[in-house]
Amino acid sequence: MTAPRFDPPLTPGGGEAHDLLRRELLHPEYHQDNLLLRLIDWLGRVLDNGLNTARNMPPLTTFAAMLVGLLVVAALAWLLSRARRTGRAPAGARPVMLEESVTADQLRDRAVAALAEGRYADALVDAFRAAALRQVERDRIDDVPGATAREVALALAGAFPEQAPEVYRCAAWFDLVLYGGRPATREQAEQVLGLDHRLGGRVEARW
Repeated sequence: MTAPRFDPPLTPGGGEAHDLLRRELLHPEYHQDNLLLRLIDWLGRVLDNGLNTARNMPPLTTFAAMLVGLLVVAALAWLLSRARRTGRAPAGARPVMLEESVTADQLRDRAVAALAEGRYADALVDAFRAAALRQVERDRIDDVPGATAREVALALAGAFPEQAPEVYRCAAWFDLVLYGGRPATREQAEQVLGLDHRLGGRVEARW
């Protein structure tokens, strides 16, 4: 058994990080607490204004503004972690893979069958497992028994930085559906199936 090793995702630049953060905040799983959302939105506006103002400031003042921006981003990250925990199952081990002997192709076939039968939650869960297991089979990420969706997402994002936003989104759906009891839509299940293909699954779309 290999030791746990998850490559950290590449660090985006300031503008890219801000765009990723704004897109992440649009996802419906965060629309659970109106007060929390208002606070997140306010912090986002503060960050917007700070970045715009910093462009016309002297270097020392710009450094101070950047420091404030980093603090705002840290606050947003904390709020996002709180939002993602809302409505989920009690804390504990929430592994992605189960103790079963199965291949990535078999998991994908199960996901496609579930999608055709209208079982979108089952399709989404098996599709995310297929995407993760396929990269384990190809030695792109380590096989870590008991790894959570967040840990798997970190590993996948490190191996595929261009797909990092989609990876994190699909991992959040997986957690919310499997362990939070949320329903899944056909569109979500199709996106997670597509993730396997976009990560290099080389599987022809047929759903």
